[in-house]
This record gives sequence, structure tokens and C-alpha cells, in this order.
Amino acid sequence: MTPPRRRLLLAGGAAIAAAAGAAGYVWRERRFEQASGGVWSLVLPMPTGRELDFATLRGRPLLLNFWATWCPPCVREMPLLDRFHADAAPRGWQVVGLAADALRPVREFLLRSPVRYPVVLAGGAGITLARRLGNPDGALPYTVLFGSDGRIRRQKRGELTDVELATWLARP
Repeated sequence: MTPPRRRLLLAGGAAIAAAAGAAGYVWRERRFEQASGGVWSLVLPMPTGRELDFATLRGRPLLLNFWATWCPPCVREMPLLDRFHADAAPRGWQVVGLAADALRPVREFLLRSPVRYPVVLAGGAGITLARRLGNPDGALPYTVLFGSDGRIRRQKRGELTDVELATWLARP
């Protein structure tokens, strides 16, 4: 095969791979775009291999925390969220961690630092969802509190504190 022909074939293969990657990205972005007004329609994979159907969470307060393994404030607040989950669950509250990260680092992180609340995987599309839920710059950590009616009650960009969570629990 001549060098020009080889370059042409390589360029064609690269173009096909790029198009396939772009199509996958657009599909994921559209899925999250469609869910922007309906978090309750999401079904996301968990590191355990199961899926979490957000429709099953409807009707009770939900604290949705966007995080990533590479985000130091996200990692620092996870024990706080775990304690909040343990304290608030008997009162009907739910906590879900939405990892804007890949399966392998999340799974490895949770093996070292387990939490009792469910964690779902969203990859980079999680940032898109966070933006649609009121976080225009996509900063992490980001937490959204949904009331039992499914509406957003509170939002917080940045690391949560004990005092904030106690206030949220007292006045959702």
C-alpha cells in the first residue's frame, strides 16, 4: 500500500471514530437535557452494576449531591453526607450521590471510603444535569434538595456544612 493511500485510510478511520464518539456524547447530552425538568425520569447505573430509577425516589425529600473522586471538597463532605443520610433516613429523607466521574475511579474510591447512601454514575453528562438544575458553571460539589413534591427547595455550590444540613432538615 502506498504511503498516501495509507494516510487516507488512517484519516478515514480516525474520522469515523471521532464521529462515533461525538454521536455517543450527543446522545448522553440529550438524555440529560431531556431529564432537566424531570430528574424523576432518570435511570442511572450504580457502581454495583445495578441501576437506580429516580421515579422510585419520588414522594420523599431527596438530597442529590454531585461529586467526583478528583474533587477534594467533594471527598471531604462525603462523611458528612453519610452521617446525614443515617440520621435523616428514618425521617423519610433520601440521599443520592451523583458521580460526574467514570466507573473505575468511583468503584475504587468507594472500596476505600464506603458510604451508606446510593451512588450513581453519570460521567461528564452529570455536569450537564447540574447546570440544568441551577449550577451554571458546573462547579463541584453541588447539592440540590428536592422536596417531597419533587420541586427544588434548596441548592448549594461548594462544600456543605453540618449547620446547613441541620437547617435544611429542620426547614426543607
